[in-house]
Amino acid sequence: MESIEVKIPPLDRRTEEAFKTLRTNLQFCGKDVKSIALTSCTPNEGKSSVSLQLARSLSENGKRVLFIDADLRKSVILSRCQVSQTVKGLSHYLSGQCAFTDAVYMTNVKNLHMIFAGPVPPNPAELLGSNAFKIVIEKMKTVYDYIIIDTPPLGSVIDAAVIANECDGSILVVKSGEISRRFARKIVDQLRMADCPILGAILNSVDMKKNSYGNYYGKYYGKYYGQEVDKYLEG
Repeated sequence: MESIEVKIPPLDRRTEEAFKTLRTNLQFCGKDVKSIALTSCTPNEGKSSVSLQLARSLSENGKRVLFIDADLRKSVILSRCQVSQTVKGLSHYLSGQCAFTDAVYMTNVKNLHMIFAGPVPPNPAELLGSNAFKIVIEKMKTVYDYIIIDTPPLGSVIDAAVIANECDGSILVVKSGEISRRFARKIVDQLRMADCPILGAILNSVDMKKNSYGNYYGKYYGKYYGQEVDKYLEG
């Protein structure tokens, strides 16, 4: 297993607190919930940023975490982490081009290991639905406390449902003010058909100035919550 420098963007204190809350809520889901797929309805809802920061937060809490970038169609993780060197990825392994250990990288975040997406294959859904992917998830659950999987938007392609079918739980990231309730319900129904428990939804990019609950919690928590909580997560 090689080591690689991963520059996960820093968070302000209030956003950090929000992720600690998310981390705590996730841990209350039970010790058997270890492999978790995160998806969204459409691109640009902040799904990849949320997935990556959740993995970092869990790692900083002493958990052994494997982050898998399973968006084999349009990954943004390499650029987000400012990785410039050539790496092997999930598509390399699933297509038989490298050993699994060659696709797993140690990072400069303690307890956090990563598998990048790799080059775009001609058959993403087939690779993700392969027995090789299923075996990886099951085997890694014996090694790591959590496996956080960033998946493509389920409203665009079916990949997230294929991945969720092998996971202990799924989380839907929804950008505030962008997605209709009807569309979100459609995506939830697709996750249910994948026979994967839905752990909950993350409402992202909330404009706290326009919401009364933002003012309410602002009065209570002052420095810890406010209008900047989700600003980082808009990308």
